[in-house]
Amino acid sequence: MIIYIDENEENKRVDSFLSEIIPDVSRSKIQNLIKSGLVKINNTIKKTSYLLKENDKIDIEIPEQKEFCIKPQNIQLDVIYEDENMIVVNKPSGMLTHPTAQERENTLVNALLYRYGQNLSDINGEFRRGIIHRLDRNTSGLLMIAKNNEAHKILAEQIKNHTVIKKYHSIVKGVINEDEFEINAPIGRNPNQPHKMAVRDDGKPSKTMIKVIERFKDATYIELTLITGRTHQIRVHMKSINHPVYNDTLYGAGQGKVKTDEQVLQSYFLRFTKPFVDEIIELQIDLDEKLKKVLKYLKANN
Repeated sequence: MIIYIDENEENKRVDSFLSEIIPDVSRSKIQNLIKSGLVKINNTIKKTSYLLKENDKIDIEIPEQKEFCIKPQNIQLDVIYEDENMIVVNKPSGMLTHPTAQERENTLVNALLYRYGQNLSDINGEFRRGIIHRLDRNTSGLLMIAKNNEAHKILAEQIKNHTVIKKYHSIVKGVINEDEFEINAPIGRNPNQPHKMAVRDDGKPSKTMIKVIERFKDATYIELTLITGRTHQIRVHMKSINHPVYNDTLYGAGQGKVKTDEQVLQSYFLRFTKPFVDEIIELQIDLDEKLKKVLKYLKANN
């Protein structure tokens, strides 16, 4: 099994990362495999505590292990764009992008496998077929999927070079006074809570552009443009200026008066170059139900 590391998985311990994503293989077993030389990173044997870097290639051999099989499931997909090489779907809030060791069903990949079978890129392994980039479970919106490895490489390169434009809508706590501004603050893994990210001096450069759409009594409706694409970037950046995303309990917002399944955040706009063709594709979708619900309440009580 070969796995390539993207920027969202940097600074994770290799043993912890592999135990999270490989079904039915414990962390202790992963550690034994590493110590036995059955896990190689960039063709070299590393320690169990090795911290992953972007573009690392992990080659793992699991003796007497059945081939991992992700179950195709007939889950409705909201396909916004499709051609012979790629798809753009509108991922609903509450859906994982791909399976993990803990959850192997009802993810976007399960739905993709049912509809497209093996006609999906496999650069990132069996349980991330087609997946080029991700959205958090409770963030909805536009997500690119590759049907083959060559298209995957082209689109991943666009993301790496920041030529893909991704815009989000969100509601955040508190009133933002500036009309337009940027947050340029490095993001890395929170050393005390590894499931979270944080602004930290030794983090990776991270930039978010913010534009105010509408202000309310104690909240602000904003548009955000990602210049970089770090894990939890918008959520971490908004927390760092004391305007956490509405209902984002992981990053300190708490539950607002309007209950939703966590953060009110939607990837609503996507601009990219179509693989193998010099053609710009621009896609935009309507507000999701969470945003509509919270905006309706805020407008009525402003």
